[in-house]
Amino acid sequence: MPEASIRVVSSTTIHLSKKMERSGWELTAWDVAMLSAQYIQKGLLFPKPPMPFDAVIQRLQTSLSHCLLHFPFLSGRFATDPETTTFVDCNDAGALFVVAKADGLHVSDLVNAVDVPAIVRSFFLMDGAINFDGYSHPLVAVQVTELEDGVFVGCSFNHAMGDGESFWHFFNSWSELSAGRPTISRPPLTERPQIHKELGPVRYLPSEDHMERFKTPVLRERIFHFSAQAVARIKAKANEQSKLEKGEISSLQALSALMWRSITRARSLPSDQTTGCRLAAGYRKRLDTPLPREYFGNCINATLTEAKAGELLGRDLGWAAQALHETVSRQTGTNAREHLERLVKNLQVYHLSWFDPSSVMVGSSPRFEMYGSDFGWGKGLAVLSGSAHKFDGKISAFPGKDAGGSVDLEVCLFPHFMAALESDEEFLDGLLSGEPARYDDGS
Repeated sequence: MPEASIRVVSSTTIHLSKKMERSGWELTAWDVAMLSAQYIQKGLLFPKPPMPFDAVIQRLQTSLSHCLLHFPFLSGRFATDPETTTFVDCNDAGALFVVAKADGLHVSDLVNAVDVPAIVRSFFLMDGAINFDGYSHPLVAVQVTELEDGVFVGCSFNHAMGDGESFWHFFNSWSELSAGRPTISRPPLTERPQIHKELGPVRYLPSEDHMERFKTPVLRERIFHFSAQAVARIKAKANEQSKLEKGEISSLQALSALMWRSITRARSLPSDQTTGCRLAAGYRKRLDTPLPREYFGNCINATLTEAKAGELLGRDLGWAAQALHETVSRQTGTNAREHLERLVKNLQVYHLSWFDPSSVMVGSSPRFEMYGSDFGWGKGLAVLSGSAHKFDGKISAFPGKDAGGSVDLEVCLFPHFMAALESDEEFLDGLLSGEPARYDDGS
């Protein structure tokens, strides 16, 4: 890739498009537990708009101001109730909006690269920040970067405000208003869940001493594209080999099992070494009183399946996929309640350093509506992410741009483990019927 540089053109604060009565917004135990984690950093690469770039920026800023009316808590800052814990002061301190220019950078430099280029990290704000910084930092920070032939819209979103479902809900709502809709199609559900009301308020006074400022290590990052045909073949193989009495192994469970096995082999772990696979499982549909997708906040759990490396690799794909499936199936309303009860009674904020270096973690979801975002000049070309929450063994699952069941896996590994993965026979066989993650650059 030719040398390119990022320069900031302007920076401004976006406020609500009209005044609202100042209020407070309560956080649940699931939210407060995220204070030591990092901001969600996700965004979309778009083709060059058929309008002057200044007009694009004006449209994006105006629509963001209108969008914040529907999500006014995202324009606030954290505050502490000394009787309970952190809450959001909806004071309209505003969202940060930065305009940048990537001189010499083209869409093809990003979508045709083997590894995710390091410059992508510069497309996002709040790098290195943790959610606890939301007391003084914006809860949402947007950077719009102009390329020579495209635009990248990157959004950094305080993870204590919501999970991936909530992030994409907000992002897509913003894009709807930018594209000219008079209002958003899915208003957020901001009422706290019944289970939270029953268990009572969190009593936890956070401080910097409770937090961890995790530094992203030197990694290689690649996005592997699994076509719909490849995903279907892996899923069918996992279900054929498994011993499920009812239900079936999902596409994501089958892909996660493939990656767990392949990365364990790439790491050359001793046969008696315990290894795990964490899968982010949503609670919204699993609660005894289910919540709609529009519920705004964190409502997830990172499930853990463990096995000895020798057993994981000595069995087949179906065995690993079945183990993941059974773990996810145990996530019920009762399980969610017990999880929340533990947090309410003895809240500890999550630290990224707790992650077992012999394991893998699969986050995000191919079910999120990432390519549904159209700000008014066409669909996105690629989903890219910043440096947040990246460590050896972290995998993020995105829907493929071509839809129809294809999946892109963003994989982060130490360089020597990535090199081993790239020559792993089972992994390469899984990619058959697929193609490298390449996208039409819109030209």
